Amino acid sequence: MAKAGKRIRAARESFGNQENLSVEAAVALVKANATAKFDETIEISVNLGVDPRHADQMVRGVVGLPNGTGKDVRVAVFARGAKADEAKEAGADIVGAEDLMETIQQGKIEFDRCIATPDMMPIVGRLGKILGPRNLMPNPKVGTVTMEVGNAVKAAKGGEVQFKVEKAGIVHAGVGKASFDAEQLVENIRAFVGAVQRAKPAGAKGSYMRKVAISSTMGPGVSIDLATAQGE
Repeated sequence: MAKAGKRIRAARESFGNQENLSVEAAVALVKANATAKFDETIEISVNLGVDPRHADQMVRGVVGLPNGTGKDVRVAVFARGAKADEAKEAGADIVGAEDLMETIQQGKIEFDRCIATPDMMPIVGRLGKILGPRNLMPNPKVGTVTMEVGNAVKAAKGGEVQFKVEKAGIVHAGVGKASFDAEQLVENIRAFVGAVQRAKPAGAKGSYMRKVAISSTMGPGVSIDLATAQGE
């Protein structure tokens, strides 16, 4: 723990008081200071001028990162019959119906994404209090309630990222690994920011996208100039 604290302090010193860097400069700085013994995740946070307590200011969506996330995504699928077979063939890690519901109710949540066919939603609906707070509840708006379960599984495995604004008006996600090339991270960051921009709700007033920052798992954050984050 002492070594981790020393590493973070050193990173903060190297960051200095730099703010609102170009996306390329921010990526270079964060990558250079991602010195943990594991491949750190590069995380992005976007502060939005919305109040998600109001339905017309909720922000949520999904984006396929052009270079993937670098993460092995475990996918669970609620389906029966031919659709269950389709999910398994596409690479789903867990496939089931009532049996999967019971497993989740027992507290065993060994997946990162949950997909369901529409006919399974009466079963999945019973798990709202468990899956909802973990942002795992299937939702047709982000393509996780669908008959195209094979495509949904492949998308989840291939680098698709879901996002949903939190109570404080912040959206965050992993957009790659420190081992990625700088250009790959820049492309992923711009794809994510673009998706959040397109998800602007009708009820948003005033400044919508207020701040964008990136960090590595073990490092401090650095803010990015909004225009360069949007590729302008």
